[in-house]
Amino acid sequence: MRATAAKKQPAGLPGADANAHKKNLLIEALSYIGRFEDKIVVIKYGGAVMVREEVKRSFSQDVVLLRSLGMRPVIVHGGGPEVSKAMHEMGHEPRFVEGLRVTTAEGLRITEMVLSGTINKDITARLNTAGGSGVGLSGKDAGLIMARKMDSLNGVDLGFVGEITHINPSILNLLLENGYIPVISPLGMGEDGTTYNINADTAASRIAGALAAEKLIFMTDVEGVLRAGKLVSAMSVDEAGRLISEGVIDGGMIPKVEAILHGLAHGVASAAIICGNDHHAIIAELFTDKGIGTIFTA
Repeated sequence: MRATAAKKQPAGLPGADANAHKKNLLIEALSYIGRFEDKIVVIKYGGAVMVREEVKRSFSQDVVLLRSLGMRPVIVHGGGPEVSKAMHEMGHEPRFVEGLRVTTAEGLRITEMVLSGTINKDITARLNTAGGSGVGLSGKDAGLIMARKMDSLNGVDLGFVGEITHINPSILNLLLENGYIPVISPLGMGEDGTTYNINADTAASRIAGALAAEKLIFMTDVEGVLRAGKLVSAMSVDEAGRLISEGVIDGGMIPKVEAILHGLAHGVASAAIICGNDHHAIIAELFTDKGIGTIFTA
């Protein structure tokens, strides 16, 4: 659980008070920098937070800063809105069942083009422009994400939608050990070479577990888990399960929380859901006592 946060200081602090406040902030940040040194941080990046130019820029800067401070960031990205837009432009109507995209052979071609092409390379380029060494990967590279066809849902064949059977992190460990920042598009491969569309939240949690990540962060366009309209800043695994069963956690938040719970049960030390629309959201989450979202602990 998080430590109790210090009260926020008012703007315009006079002289010595302002300097003392800055010193306290730096001491607070340094304690977290030491804790995360040489640790793996997996960041799920997607949805609305990938749209705003200023947020994309600050995200790249934050990730490069983590790497420069001795951490080992790994990015798993989504891109559902961009895929849907491309499908519309090519005359195809997106279809979903319980939040999963029904993926035909043509839909898979468009999905791979957008995820592994446009989006993946844009993120990689931004990291490199910010001074990092980003390397774009698909889950198919080096057998990173192995998958099989997902069963039908509600009697609907989802097509080329896959469920993960195995994560092979060797390529990620090789890149991390040599100072690179992996950027992964959520596509998997079957034993027969078939390509599958994988849910990005699921991919991030499974990769974080395989890497025994110190932290798993889901960047979304909401503050975190809300109860009666107020942010729940921290919760245990047991509490999260209870809130799902009680319907407090519902809708699109359920698969995110379930993915986090899976990660925590398979080697991830802690996880958080944060709003990525604020500038430098990752830094605020990692390097302050209070953080900015909902943190989950085993």
